[in-house]
Formats: sequence, structure tokens, C-alpha cells
Amino acid sequence: MEMESGLPANRSPSPMSWANLSRNLILAYQSFGVVYGDLSTSPLYVFTSTVEGKLLKHYDEETIFGAFSLIFWTLTFIPLLKYVLILLGADDNGEGGTFALYSLLCRHAKFNLLPNQQAADEELSSYKYGPSSQVVASSPLKRFLERHKRLRTALLVVVLFGACMVIGDGVLTPAISVLSSVSGIRATGKNITDGVLVLLACVILVGLFALQHFGTHKVAFMFAPIVIVWLISIFSVGLYNTIYWNPKIVRALSPHYIFKFFIKTGKEGWISLGGVLLCITGTEAMFADLGHFTALSIRLAFAFVIYPCLVVQYMGQAAFLSKNLNSVHNSFYDSIPGTVYWPVFVIATLAAIVGSQAVITATFSIIKQCHALGCFPRVKVVHTSKHIYGQIYIPEINWILMILTLAITIGFQDTTLIGNAYGLACMTVMFVTTFLMALVIIFVWQKSVLLATIFLLFFWAIEAVYLSAAFTKVPQGGWAPLVLSFIFMAVMYVWHYGTRRKYSFDLHSKVPLKWLLGLGPSLGIVRVPGIGLIYSELATGVPAIFSHFVTNLPAFHKVLVFVCVKSVPVPYVSPEERFLVGRVCPRPYRMYRCIVRYGYKDIQRDDNDFENRLIQSLAEFIQMEAVEPQLSSPESSSLDGRMAVISTRNLESNSTLIVSEHEDVGADDSIASSKSITLRSLQSIYEDDNTQTRRRQVRFQLPNNPGMDPAVREELLDLIQAKEAGVAYIMGHSYVKARKSSSFLKKLAIDIGYSFLRKNCRGPAVALNIPHISLIEVGMIYHV
Repeated sequence: MEMESGLPANRSPSPMSWANLSRNLILAYQSFGVVYGDLSTSPLYVFTSTVEGKLLKHYDEETIFGAFSLIFWTLTFIPLLKYVLILLGADDNGEGGTFALYSLLCRHAKFNLLPNQQAADEELSSYKYGPSSQVVASSPLKRFLERHKRLRTALLVVVLFGACMVIGDGVLTPAISVLSSVSGIRATGKNITDGVLVLLACVILVGLFALQHFGTHKVAFMFAPIVIVWLISIFSVGLYNTIYWNPKIVRALSPHYIFKFFIKTGKEGWISLGGVLLCITGTEAMFADLGHFTALSIRLAFAFVIYPCLVVQYMGQAAFLSKNLNSVHNSFYDSIPGTVYWPVFVIATLAAIVGSQAVITATFSIIKQCHALGCFPRVKVVHTSKHIYGQIYIPEINWILMILTLAITIGFQDTTLIGNAYGLACMTVMFVTTFLMALVIIFVWQKSVLLATIFLLFFWAIEAVYLSAAFTKVPQGGWAPLVLSFIFMAVMYVWHYGTRRKYSFDLHSKVPLKWLLGLGPSLGIVRVPGIGLIYSELATGVPAIFSHFVTNLPAFHKVLVFVCVKSVPVPYVSPEERFLVGRVCPRPYRMYRCIVRYGYKDIQRDDNDFENRLIQSLAEFIQMEAVEPQLSSPESSSLDGRMAVISTRNLESNSTLIVSEHEDVGADDSIASSKSITLRSLQSIYEDDNTQTRRRQVRFQLPNNPGMDPAVREELLDLIQAKEAGVAYIMGHSYVKARKSSSFLKKLAIDIGYSFLRKNCRGPAVALNIPHISLIEVGMIYHV
């Protein structure tokens, strides 16, 4: 299937072609500025954080050799083996991160908790990504997990907890990176106070977050050269220090030195692992930011550039420390030869700014995915690249991250304390990712439970040791990510709970179709010209707001369309499969249903073209229904009819209607031709206040086709006339309240938490790009 240029950059026709290779090399170049900034700046603080504290009692050359050996093997096992070789192969249609793994699991086993899913969603082409799930259909483990809703809820909570820790990373990474880099000023020998350093770091941080609105694509091209120069610098300095100070450090590549390290240091050595794990902070960004690049580009960049540069730098720094034991408190800057100190300092500061970019980008992606799962309030999502679909910017989240980062920087003022918090957050995310990956091996890759268990136990054994060491640092700063995660988890849980209760109320308050059929085709009221688009979260049935409207107003539009905009557990839905169209009630009622499906990475663009595509889709459905009688079989005549996928790509070339376009000057023809002086004067006032309302006006006409069924022709003419008369958007303006009999906790969650979030997030009309002048809101109180 041919895909639009707006779809993910990760899809390419020929993996071996020169065009594909050159494209991956360009993406690999860009990835330096987005993905690897954080990972490549870790040498600024790793040795200092590792040797601080009680380990100083055992501090000598042998301890340094053991610490370097630990760093080398940690870099080899976690980023190289786990992420680059294994995890990058577990993408979801080119997307990465914990939500991509969760999405894959939801599609290969019934773990999904999204309420309005349909069987038709499983026919999406991107839904079938990966091996077929038929082989494991009878798996006892799969049946056990599907049978227990609490286990599925627990799985979602684990995923959300991992997502909250990534958001915590988005707060801590800029703080530790920038504060570590500016601390190099102290090497000048001047008496610079902590306050001055913190102030300088805060100024740089404000500038960094102010740059985010330019988008990942521009930031990546701007930042990539800085990271490349930084990598060349640390590689050169590391190589020089290895040769000049202690070439014997090469022996520490042997894991034998790790055993010697723990035999000598004991408990203090184990606690120091909280510092060692900082060498792999930023690794999760390789997977989480996969949607911005490709798996091949990230693998090329890490294996051939990042990994060797980091290993040589840590080796050189260890060689320097083994001969300069007193420099441990500022090991990186002290190890730089004097002649190149200031150039490296400037590059280090710039690289630290870039280092924050990776996790900020990942945070935007995570928030967008949480929202698609119904677990985060509606926020403004800006699509920043025309070519690479996954690159987004979220203004509200950007400024919240900035405020929290400044608070952490000013509050802690110490890279060791921030490092304790940072290490705990990063290792928790990795722990969660390993667990989800083990499930993917079983249910998606369809490998044996034994293989998944080996993977889980091997990496959990490594990560559990680091995580246990990180938890010992909770009193010394490690509490920060736990508090941040608790706050974000509370927001996510309250929003998810309130959304599900509201949907459940809608579901139980549906209007019976028998009631509509009893009213007759006129619905017992006057059917006025025009189209009424009734928005609801229900994918089936007639929402309560419709009956509320009908019983309170004496008129309704001649053509009614129940519109449901929903998310499905895939990253992208192609334009060919976005619209599902069907009929509600028999043909004379002129009532239809349209379900608009978006993936968790899709952006709903404000292109003012939704109405036209909807009309064309309805016309196409009416024509298809006449040709394919099964769409309106006798069994479904009194219920919701069968839904059909209408390809919007083919509408232009293969349309049932003739489409003509002209530039609209802002006036609505239905009002301009109205006999009502009041309506015309209101329209002229609106035009004066909104001078930028010009947009493409589309007119529809029926083709001259004598062979067309008279009933189809009549229905299409009604549709065209209704479009000419105007389109109104009807949606519920709901007030959600807990029942009087509810518990105190439920009242707290719904009446205070959920109500506060609904009032302070984007309204549904704004999120769905509904024109304000055409909006009709029906007030309803939900007692959940």
C-alpha cells in the first residue's frame, strides 16, 4: 500500500537501496542532536558520583580499575546488547517506547482497556503489524491474563508508572547536565559561589526550553554538529589520558576486576552502583525517540560512534584518576590537558544543553501517547515537521517541565543529589521496559516462555542490583522522581477514571433505536434544511444528548450524522482507513454514523477540510450500499447498519459527486441568501471581527448518470442540498458529578480532581477543530 509523505519516516521501500542508506545516514546524523546528547554527556559526572561518599575509604588505583570495568560492562550489556541489538527490533510500525510495547501487546492479546473498540479496528493494516497471533491463541498464560481484568489494569498501571518516570527524566536531565557542565568554571581558581553557578544554569535552562517550539527537526540540525564535536573531543582527551597517564587501564576491560572491586569494597561498592548507573542515563531515549528516526540510523550512530567514544573517554578518565587520586571531585575537567581546557569547556556546556533535548522530546511523545489512551487531559499538540511525522511540541508541558527543572536546580544545587534522583528514575524505566519486552517476546514474537524468562531474569538481575543501590539514595535526593511520578500518576489515574465513568454513563444512557423508529422518518418534529453533526464518544447507538436536544427543541436537521472521533491502539491510521461510515435506521430517516479513527501518534490537523471529506465519504457509502446489498441487509434494517471503510484517498479521482472549488470570501451562502435581516446583519458583524475566515469553498454536484438508482439519486440530492444549507456541530457540554451515594474517595476524584482537570485543559470543541460559529452545545449533567 502506498503511504503518504505525512506518514512515519520509518517506512522505506528498499532497505538495501542507496537512497535508503543515505537517508539513514542523514537520520543518524540528526540523531546525535536529539537522541545521544544525554548519553554522551554522562562522563561529566559519573566518576564523581561513583566515588563520592563511603567508597573514599577504599579509594586507590585498584578501585578505579574496578569502577571502570563496571562502567564498561554496564555500557555493553544495557545500551548495546539490550537496547540496540534486541529492543530496537520490537518497534510498533516504527514507533518505540513503553507505549509502543504496550500497544503491540494490546493487539496480540486482549489487554486493551480503551472502552470504544470495535472488531473493525482489527482490520486496520497497521493493526496486523508483526506476526499473526493465531499461533498463541490457546496459550494458557494468554487466557489467564485476558480473563482477569485486574491483571490488565495492573499492566496499564505499570506502563503509566514507566511513563511517569520518563517525564521525571525530562525534569532531572536538563538540571544535572547543565549544572555539571557549568561547574567547570571553578577550575579557573576563582572563588565562584554555588549561587552564581545555579543562576548561570537557570539562564541556560530557560533558553533551552524557549528553543523547543522550533521543533525537533530544526533543533536536531542545529545541535548535531555540537554533539559530534563533543564526541571527537572526549574521544581525543580519553585516548591522550590513556596513553599519557596509565596504559595498563586497558586490562580493566576484563570482568575479573569487577570481582576484585566488590571483594575489596563490599557494601560500599554496592552503594556506589548508584553512581555507576549514571553512565547509561539517556539510553531509554534511543528507544523512546525511535519514531523520530529509524532503527537502522540509531544502531549505526550508537555502535560505530557513541559506544567507542564513551568507552575510550571513561578509560582515559580512569587512567588519569589512577595517578591523580585527589582529582576525584572534579575528575572530568581536571583530566583535560591545559592547552585545550577552555574549548572543551565551551563544547561541554553546549553539549549539556543538547543532552537535555533527548528526554524532552521523549516526554512530548509520552504525553501524546498517554492522551490517546485516555490517561492524560487534552493538551495542544503542534506538529513541527512536514516530513517526519512523529515530531511534535506541546507548549503546556514544555513550560511545566521548565518550571519543575528550575525548581530542582535551585532546590538541590548539587549534581550528586540530582544524580541520585536521576539514576533512580532511569533504572526504574529500564526495569519496566524489560518486563514489557519479555511479554512481547511471548505474545508478539511468539517465542517460548523459556526464552522470555531467560531474557527477563538476565537483565532484571543486572538492573535489580543497580535499582537496589539507587533506592538506598532515596533520602539523599532519590525521593524527587518518586514524588514527581506520584503527582503525574495521580493526574493520569483521575483523568482515566473520570473518562471511563463518563463513557460508562453514556453507554447506559443510550437512546433505544426502537424509540427512533417509533417516531417515524420525521422524528416527530420539523426537519429543517442542513446537516447536523452530533459528536459523541459512542461508537454504537444513539447518544443521550440527541434525545435531550429533540425533546427540548421543535426542529432538527434534515441529514443527521453521529460522529465518533476515537483512538485505536496503533501508532498511525492511514488516510485510506480513517473513515468508517454506516447507516442508522432505514433510508428515509437520512441518519448516518461516521467513526473517525486516529492512532496514538496521529495528529488531528486543522485543515478545514473535514466537512468536505465527510460529505464525500457519505456519498460514497450511499453509492456502495446500492451496489453491495449486504451493507443494508434485512437483519440490520432496524439496528445500526454495517459499517464500511471509505478511502479518502480515492474520493478525488473516483468520487460519486462532481467537486468544484472556489475561494470563499467569508460569507455563508445560506445566510447571505436568507430573507432574515437579523441573520444577515449578524453574519456581517462576524465577518468584520474575523477577517481571516476565508477558506476553500467546495460545491458538490451530481454527475449526469441516467443509470443511477432513483432512490440513490434522491438521497444524494438531499445530501448536497443539506450541505448547501449549512453544517451545524452538536456536542454535549457535560458536567460530571459523583452520585450522592458515592464514597468520599470517589467524590474527591470526580467532583474535585476530574472537574478541575476538565476546566483547565483544552475543550473538546477546540481539540476537534470545530468552528465556533457553527457549534451548538447541549448541556447535560452526568451522575457517575
